Amino acid sequence: MSQYTFLITIAIAFLITVLLSPIFIPFLKRLKFGQSIREEGPKSHQKKSGTPTMGGLMIIVSIVITSAIVIAKVNGGVLNYEFWLLMLVLIGFGLLGFLDDFIKVVMKRNLGLNSKQKLLGQIIISIIFYIVLKNQQFDTSITVPGTDFSLELGWFYAVFIIVMLVGASNAVNLTDGLDGLLAGTAAVAFGAFAILAWYSTQSLSITLFALSVVGALLGFLVFNAHPAKVFMGDTGSLALGGVIAAISILLKMEILLIIIGGVFVIETLSVIIQVISFKTTRKRVFLMSPLHHHYELKGWSEWRVVTTFWLVGILFAILGIYIEVLA
Repeated sequence: MSQYTFLITIAIAFLITVLLSPIFIPFLKRLKFGQSIREEGPKSHQKKSGTPTMGGLMIIVSIVITSAIVIAKVNGGVLNYEFWLLMLVLIGFGLLGFLDDFIKVVMKRNLGLNSKQKLLGQIIISIIFYIVLKNQQFDTSITVPGTDFSLELGWFYAVFIIVMLVGASNAVNLTDGLDGLLAGTAAVAFGAFAILAWYSTQSLSITLFALSVVGALLGFLVFNAHPAKVFMGDTGSLALGGVIAAISILLKMEILLIIIGGVFVIETLSVIIQVISFKTTRKRVFLMSPLHHHYELKGWSEWRVVTTFWLVGILFAILGIYIEVLA
């Protein structure tokens, strides 16, 4: 497989997203699909109120079109089960996020779906994902990265998958709080998995799919970087979180997701620590959670916070690749 194919895949997804943006963004404005800013958030964010959201639709459309074309092209017109599983998670979690966004911006309920509704939807999609995997006689063991140690989970692998998909989608969703923050960190993480998919497993479909995500995110970043002209909303963040977990599962690199997705893990831990601390001691560890808001309130500019988190994401990605390929 020529490396030009990989570059072309990124370029196609990038161009589709960039070309869709001048169509989608005005359309979202006409529909008044503007972002509602929660009152308890940083006061500086109030000026972002009304910025078009649901931009994740552009990302999803770009990924679907690009990955379907390039994977079918290199596989002689065949789209294998890995492709369809990734489509299931991408579109399934994307629809769930769309419902959440729709309720927020159209029905003017700032919190969207309640936690039980969202969790139920995530679990149902995760169960379907597992059922398809089981029918493929999928390996139900997990391996510790950089070692030969593996653990057979048997039936418990179903629970493990549900926790992974639900946990990753919510962790990525928490990271989507500043202009370009999630688009940049997610592009890095998917890029790392694309590298590992090719060099470690020779999985062409997953490699091309991951590169399609990278291209779509870079194209979206053109309009989402500070000052953002559009937000991806839960439509994009839930879909990205679910599908990066699905990729790590299909590659049998489940534990490695914790390292490559280190920024998402840290953001989630900051929320957990904040909640536990406040409920037990009535004191807050951070000025505000997730962590990116803490640094904002310490006086960092939004661009400084975002670029710092991008850099941390790159370091985590390099560490993950090193452990899997070189260690």
